[in-house]
Amino acid sequence: MKRKIIPYNPKLKEYARELRNNSTLSEVLLWNHLKGKQMKGFDFHRQKPIDNYIVDFYCSELFLAIEVDGGSHNHADAVVKDRIRQKRLESLGVKFLRFDDLDVKKRIDKVLEEIEIWIEENG
Repeated sequence: MKRKIIPYNPKLKEYARELRNNSTLSEVLLWNHLKGKQMKGFDFHRQKPIDNYIVDFYCSELFLAIEVDGGSHNHADAVVKDRIRQKRLESLGVKFLRFDDLDVKKRIDKVLEEIEIWIEENG
């Protein structure tokens, strides 16, 4: 069966690279556990362009986006934009797991466990 590929806006490539080069601490901490197929053998990418958006982490095999929500996501405008973005990507088949920045920093074991459980149940 041929895997469905979601196209992306090529104009986002450079911006995604900038985001990768300026990752937050929580993104770096989580990436250290996702890279190199460490998470149940699945291949994740960080700051991945999908459609007209960029998600923090993405596994194309699972159609799973993982978002780390920090301070920039807490004001009303960002919450609305996040919701619109998530609805659009979900309409393309992408599933989302969202984690708070502080949870990644202080309870990474719980975050990783939640990701593993999601993969076991949906992978």
